[in-house]
Amino acid sequence: MFKIDQSLSPHLIIFATTIHLIMQPKRYLVTSALPYANGLKHVGHLAGAYIPADIYVRYLRSQKRDVVFVCGSDEHGTAIPIQAMKEHTTAQAIIDKYHQAMKEDFADLNISFDIYHRTSDPLHHETAQEFFKYLHDRNELETKETEQYYDEASNTFLADRFIKGTCPNCKSDRAFGDQCETCGTALSPDELINPISTISGNTPIKKKTTHWYLPLAKHEQFLKDWILDQHKDDWRSSVVGQCKSWIDGGLQSRAVTRDLDWGIKVPLENAEGKVLYVWFDAPIGYISATKQWAIDHQKDWRPYWYDNDTQLVHFIGKDNIVFHCIIFPVMLKLHGNILPTNVPANEFLNLEGDKMSTSRNWKLEMRDFNQDFVKKENGGDQCVDMLRFYLTQIAPESKDSEFTWKGFQDAVNNELVAIFGNFVNRTFVLMHKLCGGKVPAYHAENEDKLDLQLKEDILSAKEKIETALEKYKFREALFEVIDLARKGNKYMQEKEPWIKAKSLAEHPSNQHLIDNCLYNCLQLTANLSILINPFLPSTSIKMCKMMKVVEQMLDWSNAGSMKLLSIGYTLREPQLLFRKIEDEEIDFQINKLKSAAMQASENINRDSPSPYLPLKPEITIDDFGKIDLRTGVILSAQKVPKADKLLQLEIDLGFEKRTILSGIAMHFTPEEVIGKKVIVVANLAPRKMRGIDSNGMILMAEDLNGKLHFASAGDLADGGWKVS
Repeated sequence: MFKIDQSLSPHLIIFATTIHLIMQPKRYLVTSALPYANGLKHVGHLAGAYIPADIYVRYLRSQKRDVVFVCGSDEHGTAIPIQAMKEHTTAQAIIDKYHQAMKEDFADLNISFDIYHRTSDPLHHETAQEFFKYLHDRNELETKETEQYYDEASNTFLADRFIKGTCPNCKSDRAFGDQCETCGTALSPDELINPISTISGNTPIKKKTTHWYLPLAKHEQFLKDWILDQHKDDWRSSVVGQCKSWIDGGLQSRAVTRDLDWGIKVPLENAEGKVLYVWFDAPIGYISATKQWAIDHQKDWRPYWYDNDTQLVHFIGKDNIVFHCIIFPVMLKLHGNILPTNVPANEFLNLEGDKMSTSRNWKLEMRDFNQDFVKKENGGDQCVDMLRFYLTQIAPESKDSEFTWKGFQDAVNNELVAIFGNFVNRTFVLMHKLCGGKVPAYHAENEDKLDLQLKEDILSAKEKIETALEKYKFREALFEVIDLARKGNKYMQEKEPWIKAKSLAEHPSNQHLIDNCLYNCLQLTANLSILINPFLPSTSIKMCKMMKVVEQMLDWSNAGSMKLLSIGYTLREPQLLFRKIEDEEIDFQINKLKSAAMQASENINRDSPSPYLPLKPEITIDDFGKIDLRTGVILSAQKVPKADKLLQLEIDLGFEKRTILSGIAMHFTPEEVIGKKVIVVANLAPRKMRGIDSNGMILMAEDLNGKLHFASAGDLADGGWKVS
């Protein structure tokens, strides 16, 4: 990031600022992944592609940069008619229902799209068909004849999800043409045993069909030069790494059409019954959304997609990397459009120790949070900001992360309430009590090193936050905002204006010290309202109302100033910015999650032919021989703080004692495991969990009811015996 040396003369600062502005792109186009309109979306989606994008966009807007933020519903592909079959309705009814629901959920959570479009819109159909025709007419596509499954009864070629059969891996009959629902193995239709059509229930036949393909192999060198050379240092390593893996593995031609009733018709005379493949038409939705935004605002859409002085940024989850970094850029290059400047993809967000799953009801939908927290109470906006805060704090920027209700409670109560909210509230309370409710005068002659340090901290924080946001490091940027509030609390505590107020009669000059302290705290409060605005917009606006200032003060250029609030200006009474999250609320949410998951499990078991879990892939005796099993005795046990599932165990193996963390806290109390004889995997590589090194693993068994049992170590009470 370009930095301006504040020690320069005013003329040089103006010159440097001008150069900085010249170096910036003329405009920004920011996109979030188009969500499938086949169901409600959960907080994992929110943390991955929508909140980070919203933070970035709000930051750019506060700098008065030209930015357009586009998104919309992805309304084609097999997922839509499949959901329609499940709900006994039509595909059109499904997309109308979920498009509106998702649009409302995003609005309720303050995601500030400039437009939320939809791919069923005629403008999108026209745009996607034009895109296909452009590539086709320039011979950038190739045709291939292949054999695919065909349902004679319904006279339909079958997409992957319309074929069901037995999984070749786990033998479950809940396998589809793309994935087994039981063991999760990725499949192709040809791998299924005894495939049947989900439409008619009949066994399909193989029938020849012709489709158009995008020959990605022709563009491998372009992708190597563009991603692996040009962007290897400024893109996230996980993004570059996944792209490298795809490219090194050799890129294959990818079909851009398929045989399906639901979708955008292929605009060719010899393409009856064929539609554009959803992966091809969906990203073009960014372009059609931009077009619609331009129509709505009497703007020209073309510079946002054709002018190289536009910075295009895609916010996505890691499962979309190949489409946004390899396939869509090839399409854009062939179509003459600009290429993405960055694709800050996030990893996955887990929930309470497990992957989120719609089929298992292990999820927290945006709508559920809105109904339980936002719409149930006055001041629901503060609950929105509390969720935005926690999801940003745990954002899976470099690796998978985890949402826990206890973590949410701790983040709100221990940071938003106890640090940020506490500083602002104390400042206003003391200002009303000790300065008559007005911004006090500042007495430069009484300025000390603590005052100077606070000013330096504010300027430093602004620079650090800017640098982090420009590099898409949102967790780091948010930490700096909270850390600045933490420094404000420390400053106030060291200044102790309430102590100085007690001896005003004897020391009238103390009023100058009180004034300086609260003047600085009020200016810091104003700065915090600017710096927190991209992250917690409702909180920022609430602070402006307390300070009786217009929202224009939130312009980023004002950050760092110590003259944001005028001396003698009367401020309103303090309002609590955040409320505490109570234990009862957390218990309710955890029980609600477990109850929903149990109900889903019962439904699955009712339909499943067997209650037993499938076997894992076969291993050899050599694989098993690498495991060193020893017996041991549990000497002590204690709960791991902030980890509902973990017990910290001290185990005597005879020849040594070890600390091992075990996820059994939901099944056993610390007291009842002490003295238990256990079998330990003794040569397992150490793993750090919750800041504690775990040196091994104890063996447990799970019965059909999900109850855990210790694997018996017999009467070998001395410990250390090798198990064979």
